[in-house]
Amino acid sequence: MNDIHDRIENRPPSVAVLFQQRVAATPDAEAYRYPVPAAADEGPDAWESLTWSGTADRVHAVAAGLIELGVRPEQRVALASTTRIEWILADLGIMCAGAATTTVYPQTNAEECAYILSDSDSRVLIAEDAGQLAKVRKKSDELPELTHVVVIDPAGVDLSDGRTLSLAQLEERGTAYLARHPGVIDERVGAVTRDQLATLIYTSGTTGRPKGVRLRHDNWAYMAKATSTLVSGDDVSYLWLPLAHVFGKVLVSAQIEVGHVAAVDGRVDRMMENLPVVRPTYLAAVPRVFEKVYNGIVAKARAEGGVKYWVFQWAAEVAREHASVTQDNHRRRGSRSAPARLALTHRLADVLVYSGVRAAFGGRLRVCFSGSAALAPDIGRFFAGAGVHILEGYGLTETSAVCFVNPADAYRTGTVGKVLPGTQARIADDGEILVRGPGIMDGYHKLPRATAEVLDTDGWLRTGDVGQYSIDGYLTITDRKKDLFKTSGGKYVAPTEIEGRLKARCPFVSHVLVHGADRNFCTALIALDPPAILDWAEQNGLAGRSYTEVVAAPGTIALIEGYVTELNRTLQRWQTVKKFRLLPRDLDVERGEITPSLKVRRPVVEHEHRHLLDEMYAGTREA
Repeated sequence: MNDIHDRIENRPPSVAVLFQQRVAATPDAEAYRYPVPAAADEGPDAWESLTWSGTADRVHAVAAGLIELGVRPEQRVALASTTRIEWILADLGIMCAGAATTTVYPQTNAEECAYILSDSDSRVLIAEDAGQLAKVRKKSDELPELTHVVVIDPAGVDLSDGRTLSLAQLEERGTAYLARHPGVIDERVGAVTRDQLATLIYTSGTTGRPKGVRLRHDNWAYMAKATSTLVSGDDVSYLWLPLAHVFGKVLVSAQIEVGHVAAVDGRVDRMMENLPVVRPTYLAAVPRVFEKVYNGIVAKARAEGGVKYWVFQWAAEVAREHASVTQDNHRRRGSRSAPARLALTHRLADVLVYSGVRAAFGGRLRVCFSGSAALAPDIGRFFAGAGVHILEGYGLTETSAVCFVNPADAYRTGTVGKVLPGTQARIADDGEILVRGPGIMDGYHKLPRATAEVLDTDGWLRTGDVGQYSIDGYLTITDRKKDLFKTSGGKYVAPTEIEGRLKARCPFVSHVLVHGADRNFCTALIALDPPAILDWAEQNGLAGRSYTEVVAAPGTIALIEGYVTELNRTLQRWQTVKKFRLLPRDLDVERGEITPSLKVRRPVVEHEHRHLLDEMYAGTREA
C-alpha cells in the first residue's frame, strides 16, 4: 500500500511525460494491436502491431503537425471518432503538443457537435470520416474559431480547400517540421504543468445543453498511478469502449503507466468474434454489454432445449450460490472456501457449462471491469460463479472516471468496492456520496454557477448519487439522488434497484424504466432486446414477424408478465410493478433516449412515451 501511495505522491505532471518515460523504458515492446479490415470475401480481419517506439514516431508526428498548424498550449483540438488506434495516436499527439482534447461522441448530431466545438473554442477538429466531417460543414458558419479539419479516413472528402487535410498529410507535415525543429516535442512536453487543461469531456446529461468537464493533466497522471495496481505489464487488454468517454480514457492512461498490450477495436458488433482472436486477460465494459452476453448465453441454451437447457439453468443457480457463499466466507473468514458438496457440484457445472462461458471471452480472461451504471447483482454472481470475475467500480466524468473500485482478490458483487488510493470520500447526512482528491475536475467550462452547485470551496464534489458503506469500507450505490421518487402514499422508491432485478431475471429485457413519482403505484416501460425476443419468437409461433409485431403479441406480453410477477415477489408492496407496457422499439442513442454510455435518459423516455404512462394510470385519482 505504501508503494502505491509513493507512486501517487511522486507522479509526473502529465501523461505526456508518462508516455515519454514508457517509450524510453520499453521501446521495442508491443504497445497496441489493431485490426486491418479484410474485404468481404477474404475472411477474418488481420491484426497489426505497434511497438512503443513506433507509437512515439506517429504521436510525435501528429503533435508536430498540430504545432505547424499553429496550435498553442491549452488550445482545444476536438476529436470525433469511434474507438480505433488513430484515436489514441491523435489524443497523445494533442497532449504532447501541450494542447487539450475536446472529445466528441461519434453519435453526436450536427447541432450538438457544433455547440461543443463552439463552446470549447476548438481550433482544429480531427474527424473520423466524411460522415463526421459533414456534421461540421452543415454548421460551419457557427464555428469561426475552427481553422482546420483533419480526417482520419479521407475517402470521399475534398482535401483541396486549404483547411482540410488527411491524418496522413498531418503526419507528413509534422515529420517535416520535426526535421527543422527536432527539440520541439520535448520542449512542449516539458512545459506542461499539472494544472494545465488536458481534456474537455462534455457530459451527455438528461436535459439541456451538455456541460464541458475540465480535466487537468494532473487528473490523468493521478489516475494512471492510482489504477496501476489493477493491471500488470503481462496483461493484454481488449479496448472497445468509446474513448470519448472518461471510462475509456482512464484505461489508456493506466495502460501507458504499466506498459501492457492493448488491442483496440471499437466495433461492438465484432466483439464476440474478436475475443477468441485477441484472447485478452482483461477487458472493461458497461453493464449493458455483460447483460447482452448473458442474454445471448441464455438464448442459446434455451434454443438447445431439453436436457441442455435444464443443465444450464441448474448450473446458473449453482454459479450464483457458489459466488454468494465464497464471497461471504471471504468477508467473514478471509477464505474463499465453499462447503464440500457445493464445491463438488460447482466443479461438475464448470465442466458442463462454465468452461464454455470463459471460452467465449477468449479463455484467458483474468478480470473484467464494469462501470458507468449498476450491474444487476444476479448477473454479476452468475459470471463470478462461472469464473468471469467482474470488478465493479464507480466514478463520474467529474472524477476522471474512477473513485471507487473493487479489489481483485476480495471483490464483492453488488458493491463498487473501496475508495481509490489518494481519494477521500464520505456520506452526507442525506445519503449523498461526496468525494475529494486529485481526480476531481477543475469545474465546468464557462459555467461558474453550475460548478459552485456541485463543488464546494474545500474541494468536496457532490456526486448526486446515494450510497452506504459496509463496516469495512465497501460502498453500495443505492440510486441516483435525482432518480429516487416518492409515491403518493409517501413511500420512497429506488427505481434502479428494481430495474436491475428485472434485468437479472428476464433475459429478454434491454432497457426498463420504473415510474411512480407522486403516483399511487409503480409502473414500468420495458424495451426488449431485439435478437433475444426475435429468437424466442421463431420458436413460439411468431416466426417472420417484425419486432414491433412480436412485442405487441399476447404471447410476448404474457411471457414478460411472468417475469414481472416473479420480480414482484421479491419487492415490498409499494415497490411492486402493478402495470407495464412493452415499447414498440428498443431505446437508442440517436433519439436521445440513452446516452452514448448507455444510460437511460429518464425525462426523454417518459416524455416520448407519456401516452403509455397516462394509459396505465387512467382512472386512478392522480391520472
